[in-house]
Amino acid sequence: MALYVQHLDRHKLQQLYALTNEQEEEVPENRVQIVLLSAEGLSVPEISRRVNLHPINVRKWIHRYRQHGVDGLRSGKSPGRPRLFGEQERRRILTIANADPRSLGLPFSRWSLQRLRNYLIEQGAVKHISVETIRQILQTADAPHNRRLHN
Repeated sequence: MALYVQHLDRHKLQQLYALTNEQEEEVPENRVQIVLLSAEGLSVPEISRRVNLHPINVRKWIHRYRQHGVDGLRSGKSPGRPRLFGEQERRRILTIANADPRSLGLPFSRWSLQRLRNYLIEQGAVKHISVETIRQILQTADAPHNRRLHN
């Protein structure tokens, strides 16, 4: 089944041409070209060859334009997976990671990621957490945890 952008009135055409002139980063020029070529009656395979994109991507941008207009052509930040731990939990993890384990009554002077994970769960700081998540929290915080952490 053929997929096309419906007729573009003068206002919509001006809006699209303005985007190509502005070089707006959120709307790559090839997306505007897809819409304009589709409105001219070119097929998805023809547009795909002209803009050097896979037909699936051409169809995606035509659908987005049909559903949302120019806003559908903008790049949005991918939401990704939501954070598992809030700011308060992250601060608590960092506080514990920066503490001397002996001051917490533990029989060692340096944390390993596994020891830190076990302690956080045992103390109820978190219900569950992976070693990798701990590593990422420590890394993004750029905390001085390295003094108390060994591998």
